[in-house]
Amino acid sequence: MTLREDGALQFFGWVFTKSKDRWGVIEVTAYDRLRYFKATAFYNFVARKAGDIVRQIAADLEVAVGELADTGYPIPSLVEEEQSCLDIVGEAIQQTLLNTGKIYVFFDNGEGVSLKEAGEMKSDVLIGQGSQLLDYTYTTDIDKQTYNYIKIVRLNEETGIYEVHAAQDSGTIARWGRLQLFQTVDGDVNDAQMQAQAQATLRYCNRRFQTLRVSALGVPGLRAGQLVWMRVPGLGDIDLDQYVLLDKVAHTWESGLHTMEFEALIGWEGTK
Repeated sequence: MTLREDGALQFFGWVFTKSKDRWGVIEVTAYDRLRYFKATAFYNFVARKAGDIVRQIAADLEVAVGELADTGYPIPSLVEEEQSCLDIVGEAIQQTLLNTGKIYVFFDNGEGVSLKEAGEMKSDVLIGQGSQLLDYTYTTDIDKQTYNYIKIVRLNEETGIYEVHAAQDSGTIARWGRLQLFQTVDGDVNDAQMQAQAQATLRYCNRRFQTLRVSALGVPGLRAGQLVWMRVPGLGDIDLDQYVLLDKVAHTWESGLHTMEFEALIGWEGTK
């Protein structure tokens, strides 16, 4: 099943369910190649980059592969048992993010599953007052993903003692209180790697998160993971005039009108 608008590929996939009611209305549910990554599996990866992990899993699932970015970060150890392959890839991307600060997007580009850095997926579309924008809600919070004290723990199997590495920001602790994140790693991760992970995680999590929920006229081909320029003066505590990272995008075609709803993150590396 293929859907295009103005020549831009919107969707390529396979029909999984189809139903018809008494009025002749047919409802179809179709998925792209990521659907096959719902399969559960066991993997033990050592010193493998996220792209290598995607390539191995895709080969095992007999799924076509598109462009896979070289993240430059070999994950020391990734052991996953009875997890969906999609969650395994997600964990590899998360570990890469926490240790490099770079966001990578896993998606189906129409030719195969692909992995690409968000900073390389910039749209040339402007969304803002007088341009596509219909409605928005702006939110700031330190409640869901913000941490200013990171504790990394590893069990020393020889001594039976837990070894701890930590990173903290005393400035934000004084302002917000201590927001602690506890993570465990296995014995394949050494002291230097533990400390580096703690510092990288702190850099990622020690922030006030700014998000936008937007209703707008549809833009063909726009997908989650892309960067799009938004201009909204007087947004709240800022005058928004920069790239934002699209976290979720939903397109709707109804009666010849194309609209979209998306959630966007403000202030990420590569968006300014």
